[in-house]
Amino acid sequence: MRKIVFFGALFCILCLSAGWFFFFGTSETHGTSPALTPSDQLKTFRLHEGLEIQLVASEPLVQDPVHIQFDADGRLWVVEMRGFMPDIDGIGEQEPVGRINILEDLDGDGTMDTSTIYLDSLIMPRALALVKNGALVVENGTLWWTEDLNGDWKADVKTAIDPEYAGSNLPEHSANGLLRAMDNWYYNAKSTFRYRLEGDEWLRDSTEFRGQWGISQDNFGRLIYNYNWSQLHGDLVPPNLLQRNPFHQPTTGIDHGLTVERRIYPIRPNLAINRGYIPGILDEEGKLQEFTAACAPFYYRGTALPEAFQGNVFVCEPSGNLIKRNQVIEEGINLRAIDPNPGTEFLASTDERFRPVNLCSGPDGALYIADMYRGLVQHGAYISPYLKEITLSRNLVMPINRGRIWRIVPKGWKSSPSEHLSAKSSDQLVNRLAHPDGWQRDMAQRLLVERGDATILPQLWKTADRNRKSWGSLHALWTLQALNGLHVDSLLPFLDSENPYLAATALRLITSGSAPTPSMEAAVWKAIQPFKKTESSVFSLQMCLSADWFSQGRTEELLLDLLIKHRNAPLFRDAALSNLGNNSVDFFQALNAHPDWQASDQDGEIFIEMVTVSILRRRDPIEIQKLADILTELLQEKKWTAKPTLAAMTLLGRAPMADPIPLKRAPVWAFQDSSFLSPDQADALQNLFTWPGHNPPLVATATTVALTEKDLLLFTKGRSHYLSACAGCHGSDGAGVKRMGPPLAGSEWVIGDEKQLSLIVLHGMEGPIEVNGVRYDSPEILPSMPAHTRLDDGTLAAILTYIRNEWGNQAGAIDRRFVATARNVTQGRVLPWTSEELRNYLANEPPPSP
Repeated sequence: MRKIVFFGALFCILCLSAGWFFFFGTSETHGTSPALTPSDQLKTFRLHEGLEIQLVASEPLVQDPVHIQFDADGRLWVVEMRGFMPDIDGIGEQEPVGRINILEDLDGDGTMDTSTIYLDSLIMPRALALVKNGALVVENGTLWWTEDLNGDWKADVKTAIDPEYAGSNLPEHSANGLLRAMDNWYYNAKSTFRYRLEGDEWLRDSTEFRGQWGISQDNFGRLIYNYNWSQLHGDLVPPNLLQRNPFHQPTTGIDHGLTVERRIYPIRPNLAINRGYIPGILDEEGKLQEFTAACAPFYYRGTALPEAFQGNVFVCEPSGNLIKRNQVIEEGINLRAIDPNPGTEFLASTDERFRPVNLCSGPDGALYIADMYRGLVQHGAYISPYLKEITLSRNLVMPINRGRIWRIVPKGWKSSPSEHLSAKSSDQLVNRLAHPDGWQRDMAQRLLVERGDATILPQLWKTADRNRKSWGSLHALWTLQALNGLHVDSLLPFLDSENPYLAATALRLITSGSAPTPSMEAAVWKAIQPFKKTESSVFSLQMCLSADWFSQGRTEELLLDLLIKHRNAPLFRDAALSNLGNNSVDFFQALNAHPDWQASDQDGEIFIEMVTVSILRRRDPIEIQKLADILTELLQEKKWTAKPTLAAMTLLGRAPMADPIPLKRAPVWAFQDSSFLSPDQADALQNLFTWPGHNPPLVATATTVALTEKDLLLFTKGRSHYLSACAGCHGSDGAGVKRMGPPLAGSEWVIGDEKQLSLIVLHGMEGPIEVNGVRYDSPEILPSMPAHTRLDDGTLAAILTYIRNEWGNQAGAIDRRFVATARNVTQGRVLPWTSEELRNYLANEPPPSP
């Protein structure tokens, strides 16, 4: 209730003052932003030093571009969403005015000269992928396979592949992307499906949900995407490998936040922002301070820009009229990103109508930008009253049906005519797989796969072997995979490669094929032995992900060896659990018997909990009875693993269950008078299990606040994150740690005001603090608690939900959006709070951020 009152009041106050600020706060507000000619718009750009921006195409040749892609011969295909928001109410949006446009540079000067309409009369087209002699096209919610049968670059056939592709009729929340990834599948943003062409048949497969608008890949084939509020996410593991165990929900690896950095630096006021009335969104000059429309992340693998830009990810922010550059840093199995030039964006414009919505690279290695060029880019379904008023008063609705394509290159760069890769021989294309430019490698692989020429298999193997230190070897192997040319004997030599990406790819290809023969398994097992206890790398992670390809005994041995070395890494723990479905309780038993698991440690506790939860969720009566018997032995022998096992059971038993888990006999540890349990634990376990003579009451335990199913999932994730990030200072039991941190159990700072708690974890806290009438200060605890701004909003929400509902605490859940709002309101604060300052901040009008 406090949350609703606080933000509701804030909204009302701001709305009352909005007119004063926005109509008198900046000199630009009174005027409009007239549409500029391309030559005038060119003068509005501020670009990274040493680079220049060039016009490639503009209206009427191109209109409302939302997706761009080069074909094998250098033609630029453009998806034109010409029906988007014809007026402020979106009336006429369903008119069939969209089209797929092919632009061609006839004289090689870098400027497009002609336009061929490949497909028209489309309703809100949104995605494209070039395939054989045509293209996959997303239009009117459906995925279509279109083909040009006579070579005139106009579609002759349009076949529905998936009528339910889009998933939503709202442009901001419909599937898109159609990225042809290195593994020969087409992946999408805002979707749980991927597609692949086998012969003349399109296959649809389920996959993890990813992103919102736009999707890209790095040189290893890892998928990169984002959300309008969070600019850069990606997968640390290959698709569909981390969630094979339906009884375990991973918290890492997929949808990994590469950065929590949201700060942007426009060079003009951005008043026409949907949430411009929220404090912290705009600064005192009316400039957007953080991402609100992040889209189209593009991992640059080209060669035209200087080497410093290789492996950078560029993110469009059309609301801020800019493009941000992120430098990706690889740390073992982890990826993170930083802004290499804080305070200055890679590209920004003073033209309010500059709307970058998509990026790509081409055969020349340059970076290309699709600029929708319009005043209104917010869809009508979500336009706030504030934005509607600002847009109309500043004449930003019209004109529409304009658009520009821009190219970023080094200063002095000159264009040259494109090669016609479609005319290259298969032998020539195989050599192109080792090209330094990622676009060239991708295109060569696609053409070779589509040709299906089996005569090139020997040359592909030679290319893979000759280019072991480059990305070309990976492309050769994936081309072989698509052409059914792989065999284990030839892949084995790559397992000891010094290139961990190549070794990981070879192992992935081996273990994703058919079940092994005994001799095949023995050969692969022998090959990986020297690497089981090496440092963390993509190869050691792939060994963990591939463990269940081996027989059960070897699976257990491999996972135990890897976990001994890497159990401090959450991703390795999730990867190990992904292998354990039917054999989890046997692995649990092997884990407890292993000599290297006899001493307690925090990371081991986390993993024991994870395995226990997985076993319980599977609900196999034989396995769970075995688990119960093992727990009895652990308690009697006072093994450290008993504590996290009980913690996991307690976690699942906190809420009443409609279908408790049956046991054949009453466990000695599940009674109120048990010496092994606290009363809270006993209550939870009696909720969780039934046995002869005992049926749990279908009511919530008196010691907890009822949480919804969604909240309980957040609570469960929060336990894992808490043990990783917080337990070192506050204890796994929330009782605090001497000389480290105060208690959280029963703390008014935890169970009190949700915003107060969010601000503490976001910015940290220093100085003395009083908890339950007891004063804590240095040296009894650390002098300050660090900020946790690097943790994303979802992770923080999970942690806060957990600590507010554990150890007898009784408070509600906190969701991601609440944390995000708290972060936004205090954007720019760099100092930790004191307890007095924080209380004054919440009680009074917020002071300026330090």
